[in-house]
Amino acid sequence: MKDVNLENVNQQRGEKSIFKGKKSSQIIRKENLEAMQRPVLLHLIHGKIKEFYSYQNEPAAIENLKRGLASLFQMQLSSGTTNEVDISGDCKVTYQAHQDKVTKIKALDSCKIERAGFTTPHQVLGVTSKATSVTTYKIEDSFVVAVLSEEIRALRLNFLQSIAGKIVSRQKLELKTTEASVRLKPGKQVAAIIKAVDSKYTAIPIVGQVFQSKCKGCPSLSEHWQSIRKHLQPDNLSKAEAVRSFLAFIKHLRTAKKEEILQILKAENKEVLPQLVDAVTSAQTPDSLDAILDFLDFKSTESVILQERFLYACAFASHPDEELLRALISKFKGSFGSNDIRESVMIIIGALVRKLCQNQGCKLKGVIEAKKLILGGFEKAEKKEDIMMYLLALKNARLPEGIPLLLKYTETGEGPISHLAATTLQRYDVPFITDEVKKTMNRIYHQNRKIHEKTVRTTAAAIILKNNPSYMEVKNILLSIGELPKEMNKYMLSIVQDILRFETPASKMVRQVLKEMVAHNYDRFSKSGSSSAYTGYVERTSHSASTYSLDILYSGSGILRRSNLNIFQYIEKTPLHGIQVVIEAQGLEALIAATPDEGEENLDSYAGLSALLFDVQLRPVTFFNGYSDLMSKMLSASSDPMSVVKGLLLLIDHSQELQLQSGLKANMDVQGGLAIDITGAMEFSLWYRESKTRVKNRVSVLITGGITVDSSFVKAGLEIGAETEAGLEFISTVQFSQYPFLVCLQMDKEDVPYRQFETKYERLSTGRGYVSRKRKESLIGGCEFPLHQENSDMCKVVFAPQPESSSSGWF
Repeated sequence: MKDVNLENVNQQRGEKSIFKGKKSSQIIRKENLEAMQRPVLLHLIHGKIKEFYSYQNEPAAIENLKRGLASLFQMQLSSGTTNEVDISGDCKVTYQAHQDKVTKIKALDSCKIERAGFTTPHQVLGVTSKATSVTTYKIEDSFVVAVLSEEIRALRLNFLQSIAGKIVSRQKLELKTTEASVRLKPGKQVAAIIKAVDSKYTAIPIVGQVFQSKCKGCPSLSEHWQSIRKHLQPDNLSKAEAVRSFLAFIKHLRTAKKEEILQILKAENKEVLPQLVDAVTSAQTPDSLDAILDFLDFKSTESVILQERFLYACAFASHPDEELLRALISKFKGSFGSNDIRESVMIIIGALVRKLCQNQGCKLKGVIEAKKLILGGFEKAEKKEDIMMYLLALKNARLPEGIPLLLKYTETGEGPISHLAATTLQRYDVPFITDEVKKTMNRIYHQNRKIHEKTVRTTAAAIILKNNPSYMEVKNILLSIGELPKEMNKYMLSIVQDILRFETPASKMVRQVLKEMVAHNYDRFSKSGSSSAYTGYVERTSHSASTYSLDILYSGSGILRRSNLNIFQYIEKTPLHGIQVVIEAQGLEALIAATPDEGEENLDSYAGLSALLFDVQLRPVTFFNGYSDLMSKMLSASSDPMSVVKGLLLLIDHSQELQLQSGLKANMDVQGGLAIDITGAMEFSLWYRESKTRVKNRVSVLITGGITVDSSFVKAGLEIGAETEAGLEFISTVQFSQYPFLVCLQMDKEDVPYRQFETKYERLSTGRGYVSRKRKESLIGGCEFPLHQENSDMCKVVFAPQPESSSSGWF
């Protein structure tokens, strides 16, 4: 390659071009130019590259440019599909031959090439990438007179399609002159001929090789941490800047050694340490895992918060591996300072089993061992708490082989165990809810064998109605309305009405049954009560939707029995269970001298909160357990909320290193993180005969996407992102001084600031560069969501766009 010149594709850049006033030799550097001018030799057989010969120890980036050029000379004149090895790897290619041209289409998704990368496997949190490569050979009089090649790599985040970008890489060869070739060199072996030409030539792979550009002036890990730690103070976690710092530090941690990470962990104070544990665990490298396991002492009761943050970060790991699972199994078999942490470890083991199985890892030895640990735990469990721990792990793992155990505990278990087993079954996909499962659920709902609590019966009904119910199953449920306890009558009626209004899959069958007068009449559909169920849309577009649902079941005395708040995100038909917050209470009737409902006469006083976050069930939180505990907390009463989950989470994590046909290196990365704080509180006043439950969610979200193209001496990139801070609060208040008791339900969303930004940059290895920035802000007005069918207007969202700002300049 001689007379190498560099130009900006954007001709309008003019004076702002980074190449303006610079000679190619200054940009590319002397050693690179010399390497470019050394020819490569190709051994071609029938148009296919047999060997690629070059000098040893040339800069990898320059060798890749030569490989990209050489790959263009590989072609055939006949139509057909074959496999070829070129700079992109071992790829499937299709040739389409015409009279004056040949088109080669390379299936880039089929290329076998070793490159670093990972992705979030869930469709809702994942990305969609597309890649095309088309090369056209123009032919005149049996000569190839021109070669035109275009490769396009595109990336888009599934649930936020404004996070998108693409790379277009083109190559063009034109035949300028023809002349007599040098005399052929005879020989029996190619290697001998090559040696005769120049002994410095050696055969090297034509497949592109990895290279890393050196980072000049980049801070050390410790320096980086000191520059961002102020943003990770507890008081700053509600700001998007905290998430930005968190994501940036994770990238740095992925290149750090264990000793560097440990040094920072040991030097940090207790206020910022939980956020540092979030980041180190989310890095998901062998060094970061070794460092955090060395740092945490699970036998200690003083570092429980740090242990819990570590476990939550494991639960939400974007691409967990078998080593992480094995580490938790090993910890579970050891001793603990806190039984809560022991329970959390088992629950998170279940979450990791689920994620690894979703990523074709069900046959890994660690996963098999974890399955045996979960399923075998039920036989060894001696205490009720241990059975519930294994049920929670099974709720995360959703193992098909665990269904018989769940049926047993749902039908024969007592109180909380029966209800937890039922809600675990509720999480299984439709194919696993067999006729046998539905028969058991029907027996439970209709109490054919024993009396069950309302919470268990209503969960059984929900399982039936969600999983392709038959005509008779729906009819029997409808006929039961009117024969149930008063509040359960109203609850089941609300469930049926919500199915019809929201057009769930069961609505068609329900409408068929309602054609019968015995099922659809005034007596059945006029049942009064305060229990309710409602589903609505938070947001809805052509390809995605976000829904919320709230169902509340009261006891006959007016005390809350269960409230269940759910938020789902859908991409087409794929759901992600974003949030579930369940508040349960039982055995409180004695406080107001009320009569318990049937089957609930001997229940202990209890109230607690259970949360599910992004498809992961977390360890439940107990407000009080037992009458004495209840009275002590009422007398010392504080209405301060109890933290359910708090921390920094890495939810979206996609990294792709690409070898472009042209020889350039490219990277595509998308990261999404959030700072979350979910609190719950339950207040109970005998004086005012009032109970109140409050659930508050606060989140800060940041999603960034980056695309870079690198030649080692010139680098170009695009960074796109969006950020927001949001709050959602649910409050239910019940006054039970008279019947019918008064109920007030509120779910409010605060004003939400939403910011989008885009940065394009070009940079020389000498440091000179150009950057262009755009920023757009808007305010999405807050609103109150309807929670009753009587008030079903969709929450109206008001957008207040702000002026767009942009800037560009040198750096």
